[in-house]
Amino acid sequence: MLALALVPLLAGPALAGDAPLGSDLQALIDHAVAQNPSLAARGHEAQAAQARIEPAGALPDPRFQLELMDATNTMSRRGASLIPGEVGQTRYRVIQAVPFPGKRDLRAAVAEARAGLAEADVVGARVGIEAQVKTAFARYYQAAGQRRILEGTLSLLGALEPIVLTRYGVGLVPQQDAIRVQSEISALRVDLLDVTRRERDAAASLNAALARSADAPLAVPEALPAMPERLNLADLRARMDAHSPELARLRADRQATEHTRDLTYRDRYPDMAFALTNNRPRSGTDSWDVMFEVAIPLQQSARRAREREAERMRDAAEERIEAGRLALEGRIGASWAGFEASRDKARLLRDTLLPQAEAAYAAAEAGYETGRVNFNTVIEAERQILRTRLALLDAEVDRFVRATELEQLTGAPL
Repeated sequence: MLALALVPLLAGPALAGDAPLGSDLQALIDHAVAQNPSLAARGHEAQAAQARIEPAGALPDPRFQLELMDATNTMSRRGASLIPGEVGQTRYRVIQAVPFPGKRDLRAAVAEARAGLAEADVVGARVGIEAQVKTAFARYYQAAGQRRILEGTLSLLGALEPIVLTRYGVGLVPQQDAIRVQSEISALRVDLLDVTRRERDAAASLNAALARSADAPLAVPEALPAMPERLNLADLRARMDAHSPELARLRADRQATEHTRDLTYRDRYPDMAFALTNNRPRSGTDSWDVMFEVAIPLQQSARRAREREAERMRDAAEERIEAGRLALEGRIGASWAGFEASRDKARLLRDTLLPQAEAAYAAAEAGYETGRVNFNTVIEAERQILRTRLALLDAEVDRFVRATELEQLTGAPL
């Protein structure tokens, strides 16, 4: 079983050491899965559920009885005794209870369905951890990317500042231009401080997903993993039906309630017991007795109430599957729409708006050097490039996060 296969991977300590981790996303996911204590606990619970299957279908343990007849030795006029063989008659009896045929198999089937439910919990927990790591990785990449963009813009204005100051020094531009460029640089430095804080927060969140200390060293992500260009909504629904851990759990619960219902109906038939007794009188010849016992299903109203309960529990499990499927389809539709919108937005920003903004800035810079445009035009063009680059980064990250949500909802990689 998958849950049993995962347990050896989950045997590590709850917190890893502070050794630096690289920026390879799959390596980070493997580390998180191996170190997550909650996932390890679910793996052990799944093992425990598997271990319950065999005893659920086993025969009850036989019982042994020792009966001392005439322990007061009234008939033999001897003193009372509790020692076998020293009383009027000693009986040794072995009793074996036997459930009605089919009950043991149904009890084992219920336990097996519960084990399947525990396995689905393990798979769902693992998928959730993977999604958490991927989302935290994307946010860390986003914050680091924002820092790089701001640093690039700051470097651009830093190169522009001496040009403005030189032109101001020879009287070609007003003092306002020199003040404006320095003001823009100061504002960018403030923004850079805020982005640096967000980057530290994102690194702490990623470390938390990796079950590491918040300040453990992490490599800065260089890029997001490749994603499909397009996703088909019908394919996503099919993946959900086939692989969703949430639906798998609900189906295992339904199967358990079905077997429980069948077992409840099987309780209409009585359980039995067989006994073999060896009679040993104090003086005389041993004899053997054979006993057959059967339970009488007399409490019919209570039994029918249990049957109605089992039927309603099975109906409730069936409705939960349908409710779960509808909820998942709605969430998949929303994530898919967000994925498509982010893809289109990123394409428009990357292929159209960013080249236009860069061309506008180049033209404004050239015009400023020749005195044809004022400095406000240059600053506005620079701001447009900054906004476009940040928006492009946000769109790419949002697209990856939406894809991660779809993977978690469907339970399968895209």
